Amino acid sequence: MDAVFREERGRLLAALVGRFGDLDLAEEVASDAIEAALVRWPVDGVPPRPGAWLMTTARRKAVDRLRRDQVYAARLAVLQVEADRADPAPPSDTDSDLPDERLQLFFTCAHPALAAEDRVALTLRCLAGLTTHQVARAFLVPHATMAKRIVRAKKKIREARIPFRVPSADELPERLPGVLQVVYSVFTEGYVASSGPELQRLDLAEEAIRLARVLRRLLPAEREVAGLLAQMLLIHARRAARTGPGGEVVLLDDQDRGRWDRPMIEEGRGLVLAALTGGPPGQYGVQAAIAALHDEAADVATTDWPQIVALYDVLIALAPSPVVALNRAVAVAMRDGPEAGLALLDELSGEPLLRTYHPYPAARADLLRRLGRFSEAAAAYREALALAGAEPEQVHLRRRLDAVEMSDAADS
Repeated sequence: MDAVFREERGRLLAALVGRFGDLDLAEEVASDAIEAALVRWPVDGVPPRPGAWLMTTARRKAVDRLRRDQVYAARLAVLQVEADRADPAPPSDTDSDLPDERLQLFFTCAHPALAAEDRVALTLRCLAGLTTHQVARAFLVPHATMAKRIVRAKKKIREARIPFRVPSADELPERLPGVLQVVYSVFTEGYVASSGPELQRLDLAEEAIRLARVLRRLLPAEREVAGLLAQMLLIHARRAARTGPGGEVVLLDDQDRGRWDRPMIEEGRGLVLAALTGGPPGQYGVQAAIAALHDEAADVATTDWPQIVALYDVLIALAPSPVVALNRAVAVAMRDGPEAGLALLDELSGEPLLRTYHPYPAARADLLRRLGRFSEAAAAYREALALAGAEPEQVHLRRRLDAVEMSDAADS
């Protein structure tokens, strides 16, 4: 049943928002319908059309709520009238240019009236099905901060009376960067789960890839769509080799590259060419090119690290961020040695975003270990361990910590 709920929740919420024009109401009755299913389905069995069952139940619960709350009903009536005036003849599902109703709402929640950070937070929470905690981890901010952003976005939609409608063709390009960020954030949570017993959430990663494929069909001339899809495919192709038999972390150095998904890599490489041809590169195209260099190499030692560093230089110019700078420093360490990489990492020590981002102290710890500075490496591993969310990452860091503590004791 969990798989059914994951599949149907986005469609259910999208349809309810389209029907009632109110996100809070849609979320509430969607949750009510799923709770009702958890009670009824174990007794009656999963219905042949679970989505239709959930929709019927949710609509009934919405009508019941509106009947009980006349003020709420009156406000929704005003919203519906305004939406009809703005778009008097909404297209049917078969006529829509957007082939997935969830994707329609991805664009709708990327409305320019909302702050950029609020658009992504709202979409991830409400339409991609991530929890507020997972969204907060994706943006490296405290849970309370992200909760306030989501509430703020809903309030803005309500007070500004932003209609839930499909944007017109000429509006799509300006909305696209926000949608791409949403899809990539979903993939990132699937690639490395923010918490829980498993390193990867393949359902989220595959959902992000599916949505990117829909975007690619919709906007074939948009090179950044090709770049995003390429990047996700090239990374997801390694999924089978990233964990061991017990779910433990397997680092890139130790992965069995024979287990990588070669057809997916070839598809991704083709998309990289589309992303980097015909104009200046975009950030997703450059990131895809970096992923392609990793996938093309026979092992870590023969990876083209000079080219990867050069691509990170381009990426920093396009989309500067502490995380990009961190990844560049690791690449420099592979090209020029651990001391060079460590010097760059130390320059980032004051970045607020990296204070709660466990890959930063983990990267420092690895370079300190390679330099034989075991006591400092142990301290950095402890810091990373305190920040890591997924259990397999915690296990990996604990093993590294035990190893450097033993080496430090041996040197004493």
